[in-house]
Amino acid sequence: MTTAMGVPPLDGGRAGRWTLPEELSARVPAEQRGPGLDRDAVRLLVSRGTRVSHHAFVELSGLLRAGDLLVVNTSMTLAAAVDGRVGHARVVVHFSTRGDDGRWAVELREPDGRGTTRARGGGPAGTEVRLPGDVRLVLEEPLADRSARLWWGRVSDADVPGLLRRHGRPIRYSYTDRDQPLSAYRTVFALPSADGAGSAEMPSAARPFTARLVAELVSRGVQFAPVTLHTGVASAEAHEPPYPERFTVPEPSARLINAARAGDGRVIGVGTTAVRAVESAAGPDGVVRAARGWTGLVVTPERGVRVVDGLLTGLHEPQASHLLMLEAIAGERAVDRGYEEALRGRYLWHEFGDVHLILAEESPAALSVENPHTEDCHSNCR
Repeated sequence: MTTAMGVPPLDGGRAGRWTLPEELSARVPAEQRGPGLDRDAVRLLVSRGTRVSHHAFVELSGLLRAGDLLVVNTSMTLAAAVDGRVGHARVVVHFSTRGDDGRWAVELREPDGRGTTRARGGGPAGTEVRLPGDVRLVLEEPLADRSARLWWGRVSDADVPGLLRRHGRPIRYSYTDRDQPLSAYRTVFALPSADGAGSAEMPSAARPFTARLVAELVSRGVQFAPVTLHTGVASAEAHEPPYPERFTVPEPSARLINAARAGDGRVIGVGTTAVRAVESAAGPDGVVRAARGWTGLVVTPERGVRVVDGLLTGLHEPQASHLLMLEAIAGERAVDRGYEEALRGRYLWHEFGDVHLILAEESPAALSVENPHTEDCHSNCR
């Protein structure tokens, strides 16, 4: 495999397949990159097995077909970052997940002087964090033995959603240029929860959807099945696998998914969170049943997938555990091929970046009818 545009070929090994150039990090939302742009002004890489084609995201309705079903996550992103102090030291608390006992899983980080944060050691037990409004957070125990990054903590004011509304802001990572309003981190599918629960980080694969595009998809016979999975705080440095998270697959959505699988439609998860939710509700027979609670499922090639035929997702870093899910759906060779093309084509990474549609490989005849673009088409490249 030859290099192109300074991008080395993939070199094998999950953590060392490729290096992500810093300039490929999306630093601002698509709608802020030029006048007249909307959220859907991103690029779409399409993988069918090892066949790759390049598109604009607004072409999505022409790449799907009547009877296809998109599973979307309705979780609403919270303003989950709150300033605090431990003694005289400034910290930033990232509120991740509310437990059944009223405690919250939290991550303590340090301000880095640029409006973002850097990693900070967790604990010890008994550490008290002073938060705005005379609220106190006391760390009690690590969330898991394998990592002390997230801790269970108890907050003196039980109304944490209210605290976040009054004093929180969206979690922001160092590759972004500036703070964004909370609306920039919420998708068109987001719905408020009665208990104020939501996601610490945006289910970002759905971010490029606009109401206009949703209407166009519906008019072409593509259906939507809403599910909910409240995402916790990801590891920006260690790329740990996801921790248990709350999810709901409602009965109407379970019926839609099963009907699509029984017919000719493809079930496509919009984001790894949607896949995690629906696969958690599927039995060994592949039948999806209404479910709610906590899921600790990590989708790997060894486990495989029981329900989804495809995935619409952002582009992940080489160390990201989410790549295992992509391999479970498409296989390692297909993932490597897609990422090599993404690097060659200078696609943008992270939550404000471009997206990747991964579908099962189809016959060349079907491909030529459904998709006139070839894998060498770069008409949308910058």
